[in-house]
Amino acid sequence: MFSGSSPFSDYVDATFLTIVGISLLVFLGLLIAMVYFIIHYSRKKNPHPTDIEGNIPLELTWTIIPLILFMGMFYIGWRGYLLEQIVPDNAFPIKVTAQMWKWTFEYPNGVRVDTLYVPVNAPIKCTLHSLDVNHSFFIPSFRIKKDVIPNRENVMWFKTPRVASFDIACAEYCGLEHSYMYTKVVAMDTTTFEHWYKDVSTKQSKPYQSFVNNVIQSN
Repeated sequence: MFSGSSPFSDYVDATFLTIVGISLLVFLGLLIAMVYFIIHYSRKKNPHPTDIEGNIPLELTWTIIPLILFMGMFYIGWRGYLLEQIVPDNAFPIKVTAQMWKWTFEYPNGVRVDTLYVPVNAPIKCTLHSLDVNHSFFIPSFRIKKDVIPNRENVMWFKTPRVASFDIACAEYCGLEHSYMYTKVVAMDTTTFEHWYKDVSTKQSKPYQSFVNNVIQSN
C-alpha cells in the first residue's frame, strides 16, 4: 500500500483505510452500546418492562451522524472517480484489444505487442476493445480496472513515476483459460523507451515517430 505507482494508488489506499477506519469506529460504538444496554436493562435490574417514549434529539443524532459519514465517503469516492475519468490532453494513445485469452497493445504507428511498454512520468491513454466476450483490464498496482466489452469503446489512463514491471490481469471471467490471461506493464525511462519503440517499429516495418516529438506536437 501507498506505493505511489500511479496517480490513483495512494488516493485509493487512503480512501480504503478511511472507510475501514470509519466502519471500525461504528462497529465499536454499536458493540459498546449493545453491551451497555444488555447490562443496564437486564431482567435483574428491570424485572417489569416499561415502554420508552420517543426521543427526538436521539433520533436526530442517529440519523444525521450516519448521513454525514456516508456522504463523506461518497464524496471521497466521487473525487477518486473523477481523477480516473479526466484524461490529460497530452496522453500517449495506445489501443488495447482483449480476446480469449490474451492482450494486444497497438501503438499510434501500428506497432503491435503483447506486453505494454510505456515511458515513465508520461500519461498513457488506453482505448479498450474486445474481439469476443466481456473482459476487464486490471492493473492491481495502479488501482485501476475497467471493463472491456464487445462493440463498445472504453477509455482509461495512467502514468507511473517508477521504472518497474507491473502485472496486468483480466478481472472478468472470460472462459476456460481466464486465469492465464496475464501480461505486464513495463515502465522504462524515456531514452530506453525511445530505443525500444524505434527498434520494434523497424522490425515490424512501421513508420517511426519520436515519442518526445509526439508529446510536443500534442501540446
